[in-house]
Amino acid sequence: MTAPSTRPSVSEKEAREVAEAAREQDWRKPSFAKELFLGRFRLDLIHPHPEPAPADVERGEEFLATLRDFCDPHIDGARIERDAQIPDETVRGLKEIGAFGMKIDRKYGGLGLTQVYYNKSLALVGTASPAVGALLSAHQSIGVPQPLKIFGTEEQKEEFLPRCARTDISAFLLTEPDVGSDPARLATTAVPDGDGPDADYLLDGVKLWTTNGVVADLLVVMARVPPRPSDEGAEGHRGGITAFVVEAAAEGVTVENRNSFMGLRGIENGVTRFHQVRVPAANRIGPEGAGLKIALTTLNTGRLSLPALCVGAGKWCLKIARGWGGAREQWGRPVAKHEAVGAKISFIAATTFALEAVLDLSSQMADEDRNDIRIEAALAKLYGSEMASLMADELIQIRGGRGYETAESLAARGEKAIPAEQIVRDLRINRIFEGSTEIMHLLIAREAVDAHLKVAGDLIDPQKNLSEKARAGARAGGFYARWLPKLVAGKGQVPRTYGEFHPPGHRDLSTHLRFVERGARRLARSTFYGMSRWQGKMETKQGFLGRVVDIGAELFAMSAACVRAEMLRTAAGRGGHGKEAYELADAFCRQARIRVEELFGRLWTNTDDLDRTVVRRVLDDAYTWLEEGIVDPSGDGPWIAEAEPGPAKKPNLHRPIR
Repeated sequence: MTAPSTRPSVSEKEAREVAEAAREQDWRKPSFAKELFLGRFRLDLIHPHPEPAPADVERGEEFLATLRDFCDPHIDGARIERDAQIPDETVRGLKEIGAFGMKIDRKYGGLGLTQVYYNKSLALVGTASPAVGALLSAHQSIGVPQPLKIFGTEEQKEEFLPRCARTDISAFLLTEPDVGSDPARLATTAVPDGDGPDADYLLDGVKLWTTNGVVADLLVVMARVPPRPSDEGAEGHRGGITAFVVEAAAEGVTVENRNSFMGLRGIENGVTRFHQVRVPAANRIGPEGAGLKIALTTLNTGRLSLPALCVGAGKWCLKIARGWGGAREQWGRPVAKHEAVGAKISFIAATTFALEAVLDLSSQMADEDRNDIRIEAALAKLYGSEMASLMADELIQIRGGRGYETAESLAARGEKAIPAEQIVRDLRINRIFEGSTEIMHLLIAREAVDAHLKVAGDLIDPQKNLSEKARAGARAGGFYARWLPKLVAGKGQVPRTYGEFHPPGHRDLSTHLRFVERGARRLARSTFYGMSRWQGKMETKQGFLGRVVDIGAELFAMSAACVRAEMLRTAAGRGGHGKEAYELADAFCRQARIRVEELFGRLWTNTDDLDRTVVRRVLDDAYTWLEEGIVDPSGDGPWIAEAEPGPAKKPNLHRPIR
């Protein structure tokens, strides 16, 4: 007989309310991307391109040189791929040069690098081995250092950050076997062992896909604290999903499995069980119930690590495509000079330039802390992960049969060991990590329509009464009376606007910025039409919302590419490659404009309704006859493994590296 599940039963409405409550509600700083979705092209927020302070550049370049010198002799990507493990001596060497403390303030023993140089470091090390890039990123972007930097007490920082900077590896534990992007169903619990505000917590539950979890020394764990009566002196005991720093070596913590994947074969990703693990109250990050807000805020900048790895991958794809495209001949000419192949190389070159522009712009804005970049970082993650996968796939096609062949096999028969098929496998997870593409579409769409919901949300909320709807109608009428007329005309319709982006002897980028300005207003109008048409059902129109977000991503990337090109032009005397940057920005914008026009068309001409019908029929088993004539090689077992709390039944695979 199966024991009853302890997993919370949560309705769709309750799940949405939990996610909404965890959102950062206010916009205290300007956001270029938010304004873009509202039809306002605020070029002044990103141009002139912000630049890092000279001292930050000097310190960052010095570490990049150290890291580059370390990568060549000490990171053997082929060995990591073959053995499915990063050698301990490599990890120890990274600790010695301070790579685990890149983002940690120097007062706590870290290097204190800016977000810009942290990302450049990840791009560099990720090309040596994506698994090493994932190790460092998971440790610093979402592991213990980042949430403590934002939400930790001074005592917590002094206790844990020096360890994270030099000796300890950290991991972030949110996902459970039956909980992914729907944290309202979180089943791991942290029950106070006593009534006072300083009572320890007892942690019970199972966490899945704990990147770094197998070798971690410190864990950030999200767990549900039960609400208790609010007695005098019991402040902060309101319960809810809460974040804790947990010692991985604590009694009751067991790594039950080391997971393996199609790519990133060297990552130490596992299943971690907690059984009556005692966690001091001093290890709680923030108040009870703030766990999801902490997680989402951490990811606002933490997400920038993934596009950093994607930029590095794009640069490598370009290097290989250039070398192979010139060396391989077909019908009397190098394959790169055949239009079908050349178009792919052009796409890789232009897109790599744009991805780096998006990454550096978002990172520098994060460093300056003058803009709210929650949408920019999410767009960078979404766009970077999707476009990098496309570039890697195109590289496979350019390489032909050699692209499909493993590096080990190529070397065995005397050819250059190019791991093209590996990079496709390694990059694939980025479209799932830290918010899948589908979830990112919904997250960004929610932020993009935030202004509309604030003024008109009550109009479409079935829970609101008539008087509340009337007040909302009055607010909405005033807002839209001022906003809608501004979407009719703008600078994008005025010839020679943004003329500084058409300097003598360079490509004309001003025409692309005028396209972005017109596109932003068109996108805002389309969003308004969608809300008017579907009202409360808008949130179910995920196909429409996804296309809205994808258009915004393309417009953001076009803007970043143009601004970066102009920045490099003005720095040409310092080796800025301005003319070449203008060429790449022009190529990217022309390619992006085609994609944008297609997406606009698909907002209203699509198969979304038909697709929903087909899916319903599939789930009703109407098409099971179509599955006949195959053999299913899948093994036995449930779709989702049971993960009830309790003592461990497997040996502990925890393997700290010292």
